[in-house]
Parts: sequence; C-alpha cells; structure tokens
Amino acid sequence: MLKADLHVHTEYSPDCLTSLDRVVSTCLKRGLGCIAITDHNEIKGALLLQEKAPFKVIVGEEIRTDMGEIIGYYLTERIKPGLSPAKTIEEIRKQGGLVCVPHPFDRMRRSRLSFEALRQIEKEIDIVEVFNSRNVYAGDNAKAKEYALARGAMVSVGSDAHWPWEIGRTYMDIADFSDAGTFREVLRSVSPQFTGTLKKSGLLVHVGTKTVKLIRSGEWRVESEE
Repeated sequence: MLKADLHVHTEYSPDCLTSLDRVVSTCLKRGLGCIAITDHNEIKGALLLQEKAPFKVIVGEEIRTDMGEIIGYYLTERIKPGLSPAKTIEEIRKQGGLVCVPHPFDRMRRSRLSFEALRQIEKEIDIVEVFNSRNVYAGDNAKAKEYALARGAMVSVGSDAHWPWEIGRTYMDIADFSDAGTFREVLRSVSPQFTGTLKKSGLLVHVGTKTVKLIRSGEWRVESEE
C-alpha cells in the first residue's frame, strides 16, 4: 500500500515557498509513496518533481475557473485559468485527466467552487476531496464526504500543503498503480471508510500563505513604501 497525499503545493504556486528538493526530502522522511502536485494554475513544478522524485508524483493543477477551483489530475499541459468550469473540464478530458473538486464546502475559502457551478458540473466530477487539512470547520469536510457518497464519486484527501511541515499531515492508504487508468481503478476500490491519517492544520497556515502571496505579488512592498 502507498501513503498518498493528493493535494500538495510547491514554490511554483504564488503562495508557497517550498522547494522541490524540500518536498522530496519531506516525503521520504514521512514515508509517502505518492503525492499529487497541484500548484495553482501551473504544472511546471509537478513535471520537474516527477523527474527527480523516487516515489510516484501525479501531475496536477489547481485551476482557478471563473466560478472557483477545480483540480485536474494526470495533466501533460497547463490549463489556463479563468475559463468556465465546463470548459476547464473539457480541457482536462482532452488530456485524459481526472476531474477533482477540492474543498467543495469550505465556508471560509472564497476560492472554492460555487454551489451553482457544482450543480452544473455534477455529472462530470470524478473525485471529491472529502478531507482537506486546511478546512477550518470539521463539518465542511463531513459535508464533502456525504456529497461524494450520495453521488458515488471517488474520494481523495489532501494536506493542501503550502509549508513543508504540512506535507503528509493527511494521507490515504491506496494500492499501487501505474497510470491514470489504474489510478482510477484504485480509487474506485477505496472504501469511503478508507485507512490513513487525517489531521487538521492550524489557522496560522492561512496567515502565512497570505503573507507569502502578498510578498511575491509585490503588494507588500508597495504598501510598505507608502
């Protein structure tokens, strides 16, 4: 069985400073056998990490649609942000990828997919993220699990790590796989009562992520000079 954290960010996300080398060393230290790199609107880091990591790396992208975020797994090309959810899914399908909805009911996260969009794409969802370590309220994760079960969707969990210490904080145990097709088969066989570890992150991770985003965007520097 592999310990899999299916929602991890790297320095290629605008709100993260974790280097690829640090991702590798942390994963090895914590015994992870699989991670999905889901940088915001980018796949460069995932592709580079896939070449150097001694464990399985799924190339993903957390794509900002015009109605909130969707994750594409098993991508070969970057999908540009700002498209409609339906068009984004179309682009994911063109690459043979899988569609995942991250943190669908996180009431504190403005970037989550809107309820209207969720209804529109309901039949196109492959995977629902039923536990995200960064969700503040436990009930929001529970609601995601209920949603997945009611629709027979595959389930995933992820740390949503933006800092090294978050990586592998949450993981699920899954069977080994070799490609998108066998990954789908593995997730289909995963019981809703999957084994693994589910741990929440504290509120401070959000403050840190926001600060990094401001600094890297230049907004922090501009405000400091005024």
